[in-house]
Amino acid sequence: MTTAQLSLHDAWPRRFLAWINQRFPFSHALLFFILYLTAAAIVRASNNDSILQWQDVMGCVVTWSFFLVLRIFDEHKDYELDCQNHPQRVLQSGLITLNHLKVVAACAISLQVGYAIYVDGGIGATFVAWAMMFAWTCLMGKEFFIADWLTRHLTWYAVSHMMVMPLIVWWLANMAVPHTVLALPLQALMSLAFISGFCFEITRKTKGPEEERDTIESYSRIFGTRGSAVVVMGLLTAMVANQAFLITQLSSSFPLWAGAILAIFYSLGMMQLSKFIQAPSIKGREKNEAVIAFTMLVGYAVLIAVVISSHSTPTL
Repeated sequence: MTTAQLSLHDAWPRRFLAWINQRFPFSHALLFFILYLTAAAIVRASNNDSILQWQDVMGCVVTWSFFLVLRIFDEHKDYELDCQNHPQRVLQSGLITLNHLKVVAACAISLQVGYAIYVDGGIGATFVAWAMMFAWTCLMGKEFFIADWLTRHLTWYAVSHMMVMPLIVWWLANMAVPHTVLALPLQALMSLAFISGFCFEITRKTKGPEEERDTIESYSRIFGTRGSAVVVMGLLTAMVANQAFLITQLSSSFPLWAGAILAIFYSLGMMQLSKFIQAPSIKGREKNEAVIAFTMLVGYAVLIAVVISSHSTPTL
């Protein structure tokens, strides 16, 4: 469904779904689900609990709702700039409004708070972890009250915004096992979430020459196309190394199949980035995003599989 096929006469859910498809596709939900399941698997393994449980269905939905709130925060923050650069989008064309998105965000936040209180049986560790994460998210929405400075220092912008990822992991871990302990495997997962998020953020803002605009900041404008891709290569290496370290923490022996899978996707990522350096383009940038996303997704899936194979068979 394109914007041109919609009008204000269409039902609001239809217009909202068009915004979802454009700005927060349901296909992205798989990454959010697997992030929650990875956190749950790691903390439950430490407690010798069942790795997968029925409550994880709700945990996945609540996790998705938080990333939806992040998207809505960004829509508010970038609205004026997006009106200038992307007037064809559903929001910018007036088919839905910022007030509509505020209502959606309020519903999502209510779901997160309600589920935290349900899990805790009152105000407890899960709610506190959510509150810490949400407070940082609000600061992100206000650009930490130094918006102009962050705009001029895009790398620090990414670092400050990716700091929310360890807080998200801490919340997800407490959602799965309230009052969980900040053990080394969980710390390593927090590190992985930060590096992975940073890697994807730089990847998606590394543009081909034909995409560069004076009104849109990109890392390729800061580091150059080659330099930016090299930074992504370094972060990809750190991400896979972090995944491998986590495997050593989750299993008494390093499974060869896990190492082989990580090596395959790492090689694919490095090959694609090398091709992009040689011939940067929009299509190349899109392939970069895809291969980095798949490496993240597969890495989390491998971690879950290692936990399951190293512990008792999960029951639902």
